[in-house]
Amino acid sequence: MTDATFNSNVAAVGRPVRRDIGIKRRYAAERRFRFYGVAAIAVGIFFLFALLFSVISNGYTAFWQTTIELPVKLDEKLIDPSNQRATNPNVLLTANYPLLVRNALAEKLGVSTTDRPAMRDLSKFVSDGVRNQLREMVVANPSLIGTTQTIPVLAGADIDSAFKGQINLDVDEANRKVSNRQVAWMKELADEGVMRQKFNTGLFTYGASSRPETAGLGVALVGSLYMMLIVLVLSLPIGVAASIYLEEYAKKSRLTDIIEVNINNLAAVPSIVFGLLGLAVFINLVGLPRSASLVGGLVLTLMTLPTVIIATRAALRAVPPSIRSAALGIGASKTQMVFHHVLPLAAPGILTGTIIGLAQALGETAPLLLIGMVAFVVGYPTTPMDPATALPVQIYMWANEAERAFVERTSGAIIVLLLFLAVMNIAAIILRRRFERRW
Repeated sequence: MTDATFNSNVAAVGRPVRRDIGIKRRYAAERRFRFYGVAAIAVGIFFLFALLFSVISNGYTAFWQTTIELPVKLDEKLIDPSNQRATNPNVLLTANYPLLVRNALAEKLGVSTTDRPAMRDLSKFVSDGVRNQLREMVVANPSLIGTTQTIPVLAGADIDSAFKGQINLDVDEANRKVSNRQVAWMKELADEGVMRQKFNTGLFTYGASSRPETAGLGVALVGSLYMMLIVLVLSLPIGVAASIYLEEYAKKSRLTDIIEVNINNLAAVPSIVFGLLGLAVFINLVGLPRSASLVGGLVLTLMTLPTVIIATRAALRAVPPSIRSAALGIGASKTQMVFHHVLPLAAPGILTGTIIGLAQALGETAPLLLIGMVAFVVGYPTTPMDPATALPVQIYMWANEAERAFVERTSGAIIVLLLFLAVMNIAAIILRRRFERRW
């Protein structure tokens, strides 16, 4: 009797102890899970900030460009020594315009034009892009020949980098691209206020160039704009129409199930596959021109359609069935029910999905590489049929350049692309919150 009582007391005492241990283990497991979650978020934020810091620290200087304001004498002896421009205007196209700038810079710095080593350093001091700058000025207004004009000219790429502090000037002269004489000239011109940094509008207006200081995103921005317009005009109506049919009209069958599965699979297909499809169909079969914005827009439309369809169907499903029942109950036809009641309520989700699809298309590079949008295009495309490039492709091309100044341009272009993507995603969030209805 005594043993039985003792054993029952031990069992009664032992159960709460084991229960407390189990609760502590569950609490410990919950704390570990929370720690893992916080650690995962912290790691993600760390790498995000590391990426942004790397891009911004290397690219923010691309929005500034070193310029030198010089009184350039448009000497007739160098531009048109035989005075043939009245009968042969083409003579103005072949003049040695960089020599005019070198002479003006030599006079400003007190350098003799007979000092060949100094003149070689002066030729590297300014960008060779002054050739086009002065040529366009003189051709547009030949009356300027013989006058002296104060012209802001771009500094050379290495001089620009040195002036921005991107080249270590403390190392030996033989180990850097900027000579001591050029450094002294920089300080002299900067002290006089002739040499300074200005906002680099050329980054947004220039086309392709082998010189970093005259390379810009102008052609890429126009090409991307054409492609986004094509994607919007094609993917939105086609995607919405397909979604409405599949969600509201099509009967559930084996065929519709196959279509739905394939749409979902297409959303996960690598983008380079769409590039191969565009190359085979639009260029090789249809015969559309390579490097054209039209081909790029068609390829990106194919890639964006699954995203638009999936987002639109999800928005249509989110509309309560009571809306449909009420519309049909008051005598509306099925088409009236869809277009007058369901579609307006699903519009926020459709717009959000469309903008996200456009943002995804804007950042794509691989399919555009396959259709030849890596062309070296200097002039602006006037129509979608003209050769062009795109913003991510321009970043890819600059990243392959060997010159140090192109690293700055590459990071600057990435900042511009990230800003466009951020604006598009913020617009999607604002539209969704502005028009969203809660049931």
